[in-house]
Amino acid sequence: MSPDMWVLLTGILAAVACGVIGSFLVLRQNAMLGDAISHSVLPGLVIAFLITSSRGVVPMIVGAAVMGIATAYLTEVLDRTRNVYRDGALGIVFTFMFAVGVILIAIYADQIDLDQDCVLYGEIAYTPWDVAVVGGKSLGPRAVWILGGVLLANLAFIFSFYKQLKICSFDPAMARAVGLNERLWHYLLMTMVSLTVVAAFESVGAILVVAMLIVPGATAYLLTHRLSVMLVLSGVIGAASAIGGFFAASAIDASISGAMAVVSGLILAIVMITTILVRRISAKRHVRASRENETAPVQSM
Repeated sequence: MSPDMWVLLTGILAAVACGVIGSFLVLRQNAMLGDAISHSVLPGLVIAFLITSSRGVVPMIVGAAVMGIATAYLTEVLDRTRNVYRDGALGIVFTFMFAVGVILIAIYADQIDLDQDCVLYGEIAYTPWDVAVVGGKSLGPRAVWILGGVLLANLAFIFSFYKQLKICSFDPAMARAVGLNERLWHYLLMTMVSLTVVAAFESVGAILVVAMLIVPGATAYLLTHRLSVMLVLSGVIGAASAIGGFFAASAIDASISGAMAVVSGLILAIVMITTILVRRISAKRHVRASRENETAPVQSM
């Protein structure tokens, strides 16, 4: 495959992996928690490297998962105190952790292949040259294997625990009533979000990964209220955003991941405007039909 095709495949895998798991954040009205986790995993990555002296997949994922769960836990702790509202708790936790991560990068930048630009924006264009080598043989870009594995893990998690995730997302009170540990499923979901974020981290960065987590699911939710259909649509919309963004960035010589996020926003805007127009047209037809039904008996008399 050409380098361009590897970049495109990486973007599609990142967008689909983020879109399907991010749909549950949209349903649970926890979109900003995804933003918080995408920033809060940064100190976990640096600390994992300092402990293991390795940028391998396992240390990075473990460090990110620990910080993702810690973010969700600390946010709930502050929220339960009733002294800080939930949005304020999110702002406090993720800005603190992200700032710690930036400071650690600034201190150890000469030892770690990370910098602030890489953290914030990522650089998906370089993925074809960061290859996975096994037994002296190149297997292709490392990001493709990591993102593909995380996508399969997300799909396996959703398919295996579809019923539990559905109940906890739509009606947490009912979940507790039927004996489900809603808090446990919340933390399991946050773990999968953390894994997805760190998988997409190098490609699209901490800021733009939020668009891939939230926008496809939010767009799909405008089109359907069935969870199964929403998951499929979020994956399709994420892939379409990646493809459109890649070609748009190539045409105007801009950031690829940034263009992907912009295209996802444009798709959301188009769908939103279309649904509003359809609803207005259907409402006018309903009013017209009601008036005709009211006048029909009078005319017949």
